[in-house]
Amino acid sequence: MTTIAIVDYGSGNIFSVARALHAAAPDARIILAQTSQAILDADRVVLPGQGAMPDCMAHLDQSGLRDALLTAARSKPLLGICVGEQMLFDSSQEGDVPCLGLIPGQVRRFEGPNYKSSDPADSGLGLKVPHIGWNRVHQTQDHPLWAGIEDGAFFYFVHSYFADPLHIDQTCGSTHYGQRFTSAIANANIFALQCHPEKSADNGLQLFRNFANWKP
Repeated sequence: MTTIAIVDYGSGNIFSVARALHAAAPDARIILAQTSQAILDADRVVLPGQGAMPDCMAHLDQSGLRDALLTAARSKPLLGICVGEQMLFDSSQEGDVPCLGLIPGQVRRFEGPNYKSSDPADSGLGLKVPHIGWNRVHQTQDHPLWAGIEDGAFFYFVHSYFADPLHIDQTCGSTHYGQRFTSAIANANIFALQCHPEKSADNGLQLFRNFANWKP
């Protein structure tokens, strides 16, 4: 039986993620990993995140799970969700904190209500922050986790910051919100999204199903 560990470091929407994974992969064993050994013993790892980046990084360090997570990220299928995606990067403008450094790049803030889009479709509209609600994810490259999900499918977002990868070829999905931003990232055994698949109905369940069967 495949074991999927959700990293439980005291921050993140772990219970709704667990429920969605149970629904998407009923044959898998879903655990809330509160020890390093639980992460190391699992076949797959999910890193959720919710709230402010400084708090999330502090909670991860205080939990003692950072080293096990970094070890797992070298070889196991790893799925990052929302702030869990942002934590994978080098640093974040939110609190100006260093992150895990697994993917080169920085997490940046949307420019806010004074921002004016260069896209004619948004002409004259100020950008509201945070970005909340349903939006399309455009698949910028093929990936096993997109199987059965239409290009431009809707996913649910809640965020004020977005990941800006150093290497554009690691962008696997993009979304338009006043500007085009990276909403999904892929690098070897790592896949991560800015949106919340656990809140994204059938598309989110399909993505979780694909993750449970992914063999990078």
